Amino acid sequence: MSRELPFVSVLVPVRPNKKEVKSAEAARHFDYPADKLEIVIVHTSDPNIGPGVKRNAGLKAVKGELVYMLDDDSVAAPGMLRHAVDQFLADPQVKMVGGPNIVPPDAPLFERVLGCVMGSWLAFGPSCARYRSVGKRREASEKELISCNLVAIRSAVLEVGFNPKLWPNEENAMMDGVQKRGGKLIYDPDFVVHRRPRRDFRAYRRMLVFYGGGRAHQLRMHPTLNSLPNFAPGFFLLYLLVLPFLAFIPLVKDFTGLALLPLALYLLVVLGQTACIAARSGIFLALCAAPLLVATSLLYGFGFLWGLIKPIPAPPATPESDITFERLPLSGH
Repeated sequence: MSRELPFVSVLVPVRPNKKEVKSAEAARHFDYPADKLEIVIVHTSDPNIGPGVKRNAGLKAVKGELVYMLDDDSVAAPGMLRHAVDQFLADPQVKMVGGPNIVPPDAPLFERVLGCVMGSWLAFGPSCARYRSVGKRREASEKELISCNLVAIRSAVLEVGFNPKLWPNEENAMMDGVQKRGGKLIYDPDFVVHRRPRRDFRAYRRMLVFYGGGRAHQLRMHPTLNSLPNFAPGFFLLYLLVLPFLAFIPLVKDFTGLALLPLALYLLVVLGQTACIAARSGIFLALCAAPLLVATSLLYGFGFLWGLIKPIPAPPATPESDITFERLPLSGH
């Protein structure tokens, strides 16, 4: 990449009949030269078409050397794009720069509690960096980056593409493919968008099962060592299901107390994680988050186990006429 500012395409896939696209509206105010910026919204009429399919089509339709991938509700401050672009100019090996999507401070209580849960190590492991600014700028993996706030060299993404059979985790497989080809992925805790999470527990529950199943499908289609820790929540769920019956099994009933040790250790970790949340966000949010920490592990574990046996669906047929592109005018340039 040259030392001059590159042309950037902001790419936003949206659900059918989506009227308000907050990310695109915020992008109109980016502090970036108007002659080197375009904003493209990808529309479809079929709700079964995943974001990876839309992004594949969008990547071919835009003209930027860099592409800024955002979800329709990811709101970035005006200086964020230039902040990311500077990192590509400083290091030609960098192929992607990503950062967290953080719950807005004025969000409703339940959503702020979810922000605490999703930003915790116990609930999301290293992926908590997607929902909270963690540590310093560093080389990272797909575990820490997320496509609702990701700037990438377009040619590097096109080389790998988004697997149309994966949804979710299509971006994780893509990022892993870029990294395997020698590309450097950067996590920047200061490269932030604001984005509201699920609005109630029912939606959050569905998300966790969906995400767990997506990770299992990714493991089956693109096996990597990075996915092995995702077995832990599923194994813990199986352990809890078996635990009540151990006292009735003659060979192990004398060791029931020992069998309770993992549960006791887990509850201690929950207490410790609750204390960490209290230190960051206050005791009230921490107490509200504590039961959700447990629920998150169990629901994700269920989704992951189900995804290991559930058939991977074929992607829906997507006629070219069903994908359209809307180019937004820039504001204040």
